Amino acid sequence: MKFSLFGFVIATAVVLAFVQLLAAQEPPAEKPKQFIYVLRLVPRLYDDKNWTKEDGAVLERHFARFKEAIKSRQLILAGRTKELGDKTFGMAIFEARDEAAARAFMTADPAVSGGLMTAELHPFAVALERSNP
Repeated sequence: MKFSLFGFVIATAVVLAFVQLLAAQEPPAEKPKQFIYVLRLVPRLYDDKNWTKEDGAVLERHFARFKEAIKSRQLILAGRTKELGDKTFGMAIFEARDEAAARAFMTADPAVSGGLMTAELHPFAVALERSNP
């Protein structure tokens, strides 16, 4: 059987049509959801003199993890208030596929798992954001 250019074109068209049909049947990738978690120091750490070297090391891991999450584009924003004692709190706005993944991200935070901070998770939606040059 002799292979012709016409046969090749027909076969290619059939394959392309099949690939397009399969692609059309795949559901679009779901956009990640946004969450915020609020961090509060445990009462022992309200006074700076109570911080240990180990606490400082945990805090360094917390910050390093946030820097990595910024690089991977999971973390949108993180920061803390400049108030002292029980008035201070931090927050992290981030993306996750669902609440379970968001909770796992939050509880894996070294400051939370290391007992320096408590954390409270909330669904969130960034409504306005200034552009970053």
